[in-house]
Amino acid sequence: MTQTTASNALVSNSLPVPSLNALTPLGSLDAYIGAVHKIPVLSVEDEQALARRYRDDEDLDAARELVHSHLRFVVHVARGYNGYGLQLGDLIQEGNIGLMKAVKRFDPDQGVRLVSFAVHWIRAEMHEFILKNWRIVKVATTKAQRKLFFNLRKSKKRLGWMNAEEVRLVAKDLNVSEREVLEMESRLSGRDIGFDAPAGEDDDHAPPSPAAYLRTHEEDPSQIYEREDEEDSQVSLLHEGLGKLDERSRDIIARRWLGSENKVTLQDLADEYGVSAERIRQIEANALKKMRALFAA
Repeated sequence: MTQTTASNALVSNSLPVPSLNALTPLGSLDAYIGAVHKIPVLSVEDEQALARRYRDDEDLDAARELVHSHLRFVVHVARGYNGYGLQLGDLIQEGNIGLMKAVKRFDPDQGVRLVSFAVHWIRAEMHEFILKNWRIVKVATTKAQRKLFFNLRKSKKRLGWMNAEEVRLVAKDLNVSEREVLEMESRLSGRDIGFDAPAGEDDDHAPPSPAAYLRTHEEDPSQIYEREDEEDSQVSLLHEGLGKLDERSRDIIARRWLGSENKVTLQDLADEYGVSAERIRQIEANALKKMRALFAA
């Protein structure tokens, strides 16, 4: 069972962490569940007295007893999320964190039992854990998507693959668009696959992995980077060389060599500048010589 998250909660909540190892020396999940079910359930009077001791006097022993007496309820809630393919122990640990947060915020004068108040905090921590770990790629990021994620699974248990009318009813019931329902159904129906071929698979019968669809490059990444870096350097030198030419020379080079596929002729430029075509050729040759010297440096 994960202890890192629980340790962080201990710092932020100043409450004792009910870890598996603390309650069962061997660290067995079955033994932990058996141990928490042996902890007596508090009466209303005892719960109220302990809650006031923690609220008014910051009595950590009282908080510990409140937490421990409700661990069996966390197990009960966690079992309801078994269908997500995550370890029950991890779900219980996350739920315990939610329980501790609830104990810290519980007001015994509101007239409700701690279990009714804590269930929302317990489920919130479990939901967050499921969304972060259920898939490599996140399936739900917005509030509407989270609502769809947990409610659509319940609907699909009854409906199976949904037709258009069922999609419409679910969208209306959850107050989301039909497009969002279809998108979430597609996400829930997918699964994560390895990038490489599964180890131990028969090569002749193994399904193709994503790596099989990638192009094979003749160059390794270092060669590609070196070539692209060289190209960038040459482009920079070209701009630098053009910047050192006079305006007429720069215009001639740009229109003769850097324009469209149909280069401007020497005669067209000669007519535009009022000189001979031979003069334009000389200006062009001189400008190219200057630029070649810059590239050769």
